[in-house]
Amino acid sequence: MDAPPLIEHAGLATVPGVPDADGGLPAERGLSREWRAFWRNKIAWAGVGGLALIILFTYVGPMVWRANPYTPNLLVINQAPTAAHPLGTDNLGRDVLARLMLGGQLSLEIGFISALCSMVIGTAYGLVSGLAGGAVDNLLMRIVDVLISLPSIFLLLLIDSIFQPSAFLLIVILALTSWFYVARLVRSQVLTLRGREYVEAARAAGSRTRRVMVRHLLPNVLGVVMVATTFQVGGSILTIAGLSFLGLGLPPPTPNWGEMLSSSMSYIFQNYWWLIYPPGLLIVAVELAVNLVGDAMQAAFDPRLARAGGRS
Repeated sequence: MDAPPLIEHAGLATVPGVPDADGGLPAERGLSREWRAFWRNKIAWAGVGGLALIILFTYVGPMVWRANPYTPNLLVINQAPTAAHPLGTDNLGRDVLARLMLGGQLSLEIGFISALCSMVIGTAYGLVSGLAGGAVDNLLMRIVDVLISLPSIFLLLLIDSIFQPSAFLLIVILALTSWFYVARLVRSQVLTLRGREYVEAARAAGSRTRRVMVRHLLPNVLGVVMVATTFQVGGSILTIAGLSFLGLGLPPPTPNWGEMLSSSMSYIFQNYWWLIYPPGLLIVAVELAVNLVGDAMQAAFDPRLARAGGRS
């Protein structure tokens, strides 16, 4: 029978399901302590609040503002903001506000889904590499080193130019080109954990390798994985915007913030501010909110930062 898994929190190994001196479940209390530290951080509230507002704007906004983001109207081309069009119209007479809302949905969905896929691939790869050790670990890490050395932007441009761009293709490309750093991070954590007493005890008790990874190692690396994934969301959204800015994102008429910003560059020397500033500010706002959440999670889940006074 497998030994009960031990989970470390703040450097202390505990046994889930076994009450401590206070009569509580230490592993659960340790995890709740980290989340309480996260929610006590004012930076966390600012980041979560910013993301909530952006999500409300992109998903609830279209239910309130029902203008068609695709229908052109040549009678109101590049029209300044009015009551009928609060953020004006673009070069085809389409409502800019409606296109910002719909474009935000695609940007957020691609960014979050690709980051989650990257997290799953990188975590699994890092767990296998770190726990295997020896020649297997060396081989797997050399593969990662080679992949990291390849400029990801060129891979993105090459794949995107060969295949027809789509939301699914962008998710696959971003996931396959951004899991390397998660894998290295998880592998380094596993190397420090696999020699701990609770891992050795689990192995001595006959636990299978898969059980050791899932029950004993994975809970201890989830904190750093969540932090890395949070930052990856912002990076993915910026990459989508960059590809669209270069004309290699989703094809028209599907709107996204990068494509809208790229289209507005031809009017940069004209007084069409409603075409330039809204998509640019939304990209900056999402990146800032995600980074604030990532900073707060790092302070709460990284013991080194916590001991150094990183918690607030």
